[in-house]
Amino acid sequence: MKKIINTTILFCTLLIAVSCDDFLDVESPSAFDSDYVFSNAADAKKMVLGVYALFSQDTYTSRMSNVFMQNTDVEANEPSANPDGSRRDVWSLQGGLLQNFGDILKCWNDNYLAIERANQCIEGIEASEEYKKGNSDMKMLLGEAYCLRAYRYFLLCNYWGDVPYHRESAKAGIQLDKPRTDKNIIYSGVIQDLIDHEEGMYFADQYPDGIERMNREFCLGFIARLALFRAGYGMTKEGIMKRADEYLDLNNDSLAVTYTIDGVTKTARTYKEYYQLAKDYTQKLISLRGRELNPNYAQIFENQSRWITTVNDDVLYEVAFTNINGGGDVGWCIGVTVSNSSKGSGSSYICFTPTYYYSFDENDRRLPITISMVNYSSDTQQNMNSITKMTPGKWNRLLVPADLGPSSSKSTGINWPLMRYSDILLMLAEAENELNGPTSLAKEMLTKVRNRAFAPEDRTEKVINYINALNSKEKFFEAIVNERAWEFGGECLRKFDLVRWNNYGERIVRTKQDLNNIGKAAYGLEVENPEVAQYAHYADVLYYTRNNGTISILNPRYKVEIVPENIVPEADLDKTPGAYASMNWCKNLYRKITDSKTGEVTYEPATFTERSWRGYTDPTGISAVPYLLPIPAQVVGASKYLDNNGYGHVLSSN
Repeated sequence: MKKIINTTILFCTLLIAVSCDDFLDVESPSAFDSDYVFSNAADAKKMVLGVYALFSQDTYTSRMSNVFMQNTDVEANEPSANPDGSRRDVWSLQGGLLQNFGDILKCWNDNYLAIERANQCIEGIEASEEYKKGNSDMKMLLGEAYCLRAYRYFLLCNYWGDVPYHRESAKAGIQLDKPRTDKNIIYSGVIQDLIDHEEGMYFADQYPDGIERMNREFCLGFIARLALFRAGYGMTKEGIMKRADEYLDLNNDSLAVTYTIDGVTKTARTYKEYYQLAKDYTQKLISLRGRELNPNYAQIFENQSRWITTVNDDVLYEVAFTNINGGGDVGWCIGVTVSNSSKGSGSSYICFTPTYYYSFDENDRRLPITISMVNYSSDTQQNMNSITKMTPGKWNRLLVPADLGPSSSKSTGINWPLMRYSDILLMLAEAENELNGPTSLAKEMLTKVRNRAFAPEDRTEKVINYINALNSKEKFFEAIVNERAWEFGGECLRKFDLVRWNNYGERIVRTKQDLNNIGKAAYGLEVENPEVAQYAHYADVLYYTRNNGTISILNPRYKVEIVPENIVPEADLDKTPGAYASMNWCKNLYRKITDSKTGEVTYEPATFTERSWRGYTDPTGISAVPYLLPIPAQVVGASKYLDNNGYGHVLSSN
């Protein structure tokens, strides 16, 4: 699959002649007739792979898949001291300043280019004689094209909100410059598309490309995910977070989805009915292709780093990359930081908040897999990350089964997961709780996920007793919010989840308060305050050794009872057997400032805390977080309809 995508790009672009500078330019001629290309499944597949091929562009490999995620309570990276007109302004929730940022224009254009290619595939396949005859391969390809289009609209709606909605390919005589369409109409439309075509798709074990192409189990799961977003909150033009039920006429059929489950036909219009749709389709997937979770959480991601793709396992679909030009950036811009190795270098742009690290139960087996406390300065030499630079540990370029070369950086060939089976279980648990409270079904799904996270001897306390205590809808929802954080850390789902739940602001405020209180506790400040005192046992300083390049941390979470005697500078650690080095840990979450003239000592929050969510200033956490990006200025300037008025945008830092 990885090679097929690259070898078909040229073929596809000969037919799909759409300019990247003007994503709906209909003047470009086609080199092949559409009837010819879609007359057989082999050539039609090449066309569909042309839609996949856009995943290999920087706009996806290192932008929309991960680096353009705004800072949340889970994933966060410290931006510059002031807005600088780059991706760092996205992190700090100041994306409104980036109307002229070239990367945003490229992302916008590539999404619509992918949609244009998908539209051409949909029209070509549906018009083909082979499809009309019921050819199963053509049905599969059509389902993929609809999935690919739906995913690109999912990205557009989550990054830009209400956007122009194109369901036909560009051709003479149709309107290309369109106003925004409400995101809920778009969600409803693409959900209906997937429902209408999922039965014609292959499961991953029914064709050679397996989980490297969008398959039926992914489609079923994606229907459920889209339904939760359709049921959830989103930014309105007025800059307020609302569900569709609160401001749209639900009698409008463009907001409705009709489907049949177990012989019963249903129509979803209200948010509750979309939760029911999500429940129905997660259960449909479980009934058709249910499986036990892989008991080895680490194996899921090690397989990706080692280019191993397995069907009927945890991953339902992962974006396929190669280790050649345009081959994906997992292990370069996200993953364990590596430098000066035989397999090149990569520095993760995605880091974790210290509060996220401490939110894990210390016996949770996902913790050391999700969060890397070390980086590599060679193939074997580990070094400590600071408390605000802990990175995703799920992917590591050192495990890649190829000679990437010491000068390599991008194009690691590590695939990017878009949906895992544990997500199906947690979506079902969430939907069931929303509809009926913490029933036995909801608890059963959560139990399956937590069972994997803990060793058998811990499950009575950490799983059974924990879940039994969730005796209200509110408590169970909070447990889902937390479990999704622990299960999917680093996979860049968090921002999307917080938006649809409408608790993004509350989570930012809580995170900042907790970071400041942890920092105060590390310095013994305000310990009479119980909000500070609860963190008094957190490690102010870490102590660690290194043996043959491997770091061992004496106190990875809490203060030591006895400080080691033989403490040396980090540079001397390898020269002194049995010695420890030390580094400030929670002390880095507050700044001790000594006046050079008077010697007066004052304390302030860390720059990480001050900068990371700079664009959100509501201390109550109630108002909407400015999570949307602006439509690029070049697009606005060429349109009669589009502008960046409203939608919570702050378009100037003045």
